[in-house]
Amino acid sequence: MIFSKKFLGIVTGLVLVALLAWFGSRRYFQVNPSSPQEFDGEQALKDVEYQIALGPRVPESTAHDQIVNWIQSQLKEAGWSVEVQETQRMGHPIQNVVGKWGEGTPWIILGAHYDSRLAADQDPNQEYRSLPVPGANDGASGVAVLLELARALPSHLEKQANAGQIWVVFFDAEDNGNLPGWDWLLGSQAFVDGLNGKPSAVVVVDMIGDKDLNIYQEKNSSRNLIDEIWSQAAELGYSAQFIPKFKFSMIDDHTPFLNAGIPAVDIIDFDYPYWHTRADTLDKVSAQSLKVVGDTLLAWLISHK
Repeated sequence: MIFSKKFLGIVTGLVLVALLAWFGSRRYFQVNPSSPQEFDGEQALKDVEYQIALGPRVPESTAHDQIVNWIQSQLKEAGWSVEVQETQRMGHPIQNVVGKWGEGTPWIILGAHYDSRLAADQDPNQEYRSLPVPGANDGASGVAVLLELARALPSHLEKQANAGQIWVVFFDAEDNGNLPGWDWLLGSQAFVDGLNGKPSAVVVVDMIGDKDLNIYQEKNSSRNLIDEIWSQAAELGYSAQFIPKFKFSMIDDHTPFLNAGIPAVDIIDFDYPYWHTRADTLDKVSAQSLKVVGDTLLAWLISHK
C-alpha cells in the first residue's frame, strides 16, 4: 500500500498530538507552565456586585451571616487556611475572618472591613437616614480587593523560598460608630487584642473602588509603608490615583495596630461624596479603580517578600 507524503505528514502530526496529550495528562512534563496570576479588576467588581446583591451586611443580619460564609469559601477555594475569630464587644457578637498563607517572617497582614453601616446618617435626604447603607464602596470594595489578592498571591508565593507569611483579615463591626450602643473598630480592636506576636506590617484598604479614585497619604500611617506603597504605585504608572500628598487623619482599622506599636498604613479615598449615604451603590464602583489598588499591593507584596 502506497501512502502520499501529505498523508504521512498528517498521520505523524496526529500521533505527536496524541503523545503530547498522553504525557501531559500523566504529568511527565508540562508543555505550557502556568504563569503567575494577575489581579483581575473585573472579577473584583463581580465580588462587589455579589455582596451588594445580598443586601446591607449589617451586624446580626442574614446578609452578614452569608458574607461570612462566602468569604470563608472563597479563601478555601484559593488554597488558604481559614479561621473565624468569634468574640464579643459592647454586647455585640464579632466574627473576624482570617485567611493564612505561609509561616515565619516577614509577617504581613492585609485587612478590610466587611460590615456595612446600620444607618445612612450622612444622606442629604432625612427620610433615608434611618435606613442601612448599601456599602458598595464602603465595605464591599475592600473585601473584593482582598479576595482577588488571595486568588492571585499563591501563584507568586509558591515560587519563592522563605516567603514568610501573609494573612488576609476581614474585620467585623468597623462601621457603626456614633450610633447608640456602638463604637468604631470593634472587630479590628478585638483582633489586635487577641494577637499572639507582632506582625511586620499591616495594610488596611477601605473605600478604594470609587470611579474617581484619589488616594491621598493618611497622616497617622507609618511613613515607611507610605513611602514603599506610593513609590510602587508610581512605578506602575498610578500616581494620578495614589497621590503623594498628605490630606486626612483617619480613625480606621489600622488604628488599633498603630496603638499596639505595629507598623500600619490606611489606604483610603475619603473624598467620596456618597460616604454613609443610601447612594453608596454599585454604579459608583469601578473595576479599574479596584485593579489600580490590587496591582499596587500585589507588586508591593512580591517585592517586599
